[in-house]
Amino acid sequence: MRISTLAMTAAAVVVLGWSGVGTAAAAPTVPPPPPPPPAPKCSDLGGVVDANQICQIQATDPGYSLSISYPVAYPDPQPLFDYVKQTRDGFLNVAKTPDSRTMPYELETTETEFSSGVPPKGTQSVVLKTYQGVGGAHPTTFYKSFTWDLDQRRPITIDTLFRPGTAPFPVILPLVQSEVDKQLGQPATISPGDGLDPTKYQNFALTNDSLTFFFSQGDILPEAVGALQISIPRAPLDAMIA
Repeated sequence: MRISTLAMTAAAVVVLGWSGVGTAAAAPTVPPPPPPPPAPKCSDLGGVVDANQICQIQATDPGYSLSISYPVAYPDPQPLFDYVKQTRDGFLNVAKTPDSRTMPYELETTETEFSSGVPPKGTQSVVLKTYQGVGGAHPTTFYKSFTWDLDQRRPITIDTLFRPGTAPFPVILPLVQSEVDKQLGQPATISPGDGLDPTKYQNFALTNDSLTFFFSQGDILPEAVGALQISIPRAPLDAMIA
């Protein structure tokens, strides 16, 4: 009887020991990460993708006309899509408001693509140029650019384009000023307050040999001058580019 009791106690210890090991070894269940959101689609904006992979958005009405194009193959599609949607929706909200206008409102956005380096390295840029007439004294033209670092898989802005600790804008301003004078055919002085302000240069594109800035009306010169596309050589700035 005594031997039987000891045997039962030992067996219970063995069972509990194995049970404890099994419990400790069981890993907690970790739910899988949520799937990434679906990529935005041209059709979400009522557009159609053409043979060149450009989304074409058209809308016409007796009171307005709208035409927007943008590339669907840009590596960072969501910010580009969001900007196009915001531009389209903002225009339509104004254009559909009844008023006493005597001519249709108009919006036209066109795209131009630039690149530097050789994929999978280098950069890819998209520049959107928008002409808009919504009943003011004069139509306006403005730009929006997007640039992507193909190697690092991240956007490039004017704040990240140059290495920290460098001073690119005192080099950029005289180069831009020279090209502006050539383009206009006469001197048109850019004030240092504007010409040295990084926010005035936020719309840009890179190629292997040049850095092109896109200035909306009124950015660096009076609005009457119009929008400007100014290319300067990269060589004086290459040592400062990140």
